[in-house]
Amino acid sequence: MAVPRYCPSCLSLAFATSTIFRAAPRRPALLPLPPPQNQQPIQLRPASTNALKYRRKDPAAAQRRKKARSTYLAPDLKNVVQFSLVDAMRYLRASEVGRPPTSSKYELDVRLRTAKNGAVVRNRLRLPHPVKTDLRICVIAPSDSPQGLAATAAGAAIVGEEEVFQAIRDETMKFDRCLCHTDSLPALTKANLGRMLGPKGLMPSVKTNTVVKDVAAAVREMAGASEYRERMGVVRMAIGQLGFTAEEVRRNIRAFVENVKRDMQGISDQTAKEMHEVVLSSTNGPGLSLNGTFGSADADLGDWSAAKA
Repeated sequence: MAVPRYCPSCLSLAFATSTIFRAAPRRPALLPLPPPQNQQPIQLRPASTNALKYRRKDPAAAQRRKKARSTYLAPDLKNVVQFSLVDAMRYLRASEVGRPPTSSKYELDVRLRTAKNGAVVRNRLRLPHPVKTDLRICVIAPSDSPQGLAATAAGAAIVGEEEVFQAIRDETMKFDRCLCHTDSLPALTKANLGRMLGPKGLMPSVKTNTVVKDVAAAVREMAGASEYRERMGVVRMAIGQLGFTAEEVRRNIRAFVENVKRDMQGISDQTAKEMHEVVLSSTNGPGLSLNGTFGSADADLGDWSAAKA
């Protein structure tokens, strides 16, 4: 029996019209259900008073931020072990055993109660017993002028103008302090040495009392003077060499503390400051809090002990 032949186009048409391969009809969309009638609201269990009392509160974002302190931290001195000056020097000398007496120094830290964004204590002091006497002082003034000759006679190591400016640019001249005569200030400003002397703290300025008229007197005062500045509520300065006696250190401490108190009184109208603690340390030793007494005889070491109560 012969197999009938079909045209491919007829077969495709036949498959398209066949019920076997016909797509199912689309179902109608579901209609929304009508709202329930006479339905009772769901009863939630009320929270207990104890849960409401200890419920965690979510404060506002502004309240969650920790407020920055406006003053520096002042440690509580009730449980701090404090020493007399003689005892503190004895312990510090024990920690400096084997070192030359002139290589290590005593340092005094005066901690203040003060605001962070206020005026700072800053000054220069000549101690009764100078710690460093080999300072090289530079004076910006004409070397052949009367001011330059007076500065040289007073002990200045370097005196000049243009030759000093060029040596500073070439970094061939080293000095520890720098003074400038008032008539030489325009030449110093024109030389534009602030970027080289400023970071080292050697740039003369009127604010730091290093631009003066009487350079000879300033050199004599600065020869054995030490500078101090308040940093983060602490005024720190070298107060003596390791070979100093207890009486010499006592005189230096008294002069330094009295000068700091005068500086605080001078800026009291801008920022209120109060002395909190005095700490004595050495180059390689720990810091020991002083109680204001001199030694075993309880001789008073100045009047700063009452100010730090």
